[in-house]
Amino acid sequence: MNTARALLASAALAGACTLAPTAAADYPDRPVKVIVAFSPGGTTDTLTRSVTNTLTQKLGQPFVVENKPGAGGNIGTEYVVRAAADGHTLIVNSVGPIAVNPSLNKLPYSPLTDLVPMVQIATVPNVLVVPPSFPAQDIQGFLKYVKTARQLNYSSTGVGTSSHLSSYMLMDELGVNATHVPYKGADAVNDLLAGRIDFMFATIPSVIGHIRAGKLRALAVSTSQRSATLPDLPTIAESGYPGFDAGSWFGFFAPKGTPQQVVDVVNREVNAALPGLNEQMLREGAEPVGGSPAQFGAFIQREHDKWAVLVRKFAPEAH
Repeated sequence: MNTARALLASAALAGACTLAPTAAADYPDRPVKVIVAFSPGGTTDTLTRSVTNTLTQKLGQPFVVENKPGAGGNIGTEYVVRAAADGHTLIVNSVGPIAVNPSLNKLPYSPLTDLVPMVQIATVPNVLVVPPSFPAQDIQGFLKYVKTARQLNYSSTGVGTSSHLSSYMLMDELGVNATHVPYKGADAVNDLLAGRIDFMFATIPSVIGHIRAGKLRALAVSTSQRSATLPDLPTIAESGYPGFDAGSWFGFFAPKGTPQQVVDVVNREVNAALPGLNEQMLREGAEPVGGSPAQFGAFIQREHDKWAVLVRKFAPEAH
C-alpha cells in the first residue's frame, strides 16, 4: 500500500512535465479501442471502464472497451500484439497474460517484448471466498476442513491466472488434491454463488458486492499484507504459511513500435486520473499505483521472473 501510494505521488509530480502541445493534440485523432482479454463484469473490465471514461472526457475521443476473452487472456493479448502500432488499439491487461502465460504456454508472441508497458493502474489482492453453505466459518476452519474433505473443487478466471495459481499454491502447501475448474473471466463466480464450486481465490472487486450482501463468505487474502478494503481479514501468510503472496495487478499496454509520444500521453492522463478514482478503487478493493512506463516495465520483469519459478513447479496441473 505504501509503495503504491509513493509511486502514485511520484507519478503525479512527473505528470507536470507534459509533452509539447502539438504532440498532445495529435493523439488521439479518432476513437481508441481498448481491449480487455476477459469477460465483461470482471475486475479487468471494471477497472478499465473506470479509467477509460476519464480518458474519453480528457482527450476528446471515445476510448471504447471491447472484450475478447479466451485462452486465459491470450486471445485478446495476441489481438493487440498484431494491431497497428498507432496508439488506437490498446489493452488493459493483468498478471496472467503478461507475467504467467509466457512460462505456462508456448505463445506465438512475447508479451514482454511485443507489448509496450504504458502505465500500471492498480494492484488487487485476491480473496479466498466460499459459499454460505461451506462448513468452515473462518480461515483456520477452512484449512482444517480441506485436509480431511474427500473431494473439493475450485474455480478460477482461467488457467495461469493469479486466481488459479493462488488456489493451486495453497493446496500444494496443504498437501491436498483439488479439482481446478477454469472459466472465462467473471463466469467463475457464478457457480461458486450457486454452491457448485467449493472455493475460489477471486479479486476483491469482482466479489466485494457478494461479500457485503452475504452471498459469499470471505476468509483470507492472498497478498503478504492485509487489504485496506477488508482490513479484518487475515492473510494466508499470517494464518500459518509465511511467504504466501499472490496478488493481481492491471495496466495499459500498446503494440510494440507505438510512438513514445503516444505512450507518454496515455501515461500522463492515467496518472492524472488516478487520484480522482482513488476512493472508488479502494472501496472496491483495488489500490491505485500509477508511475512511469519504466517503473511498470521493471515491475513486470520481476513478476515474470517470480512466476516462472512457480509455474515450473505447478505446470503439471496447469493444462
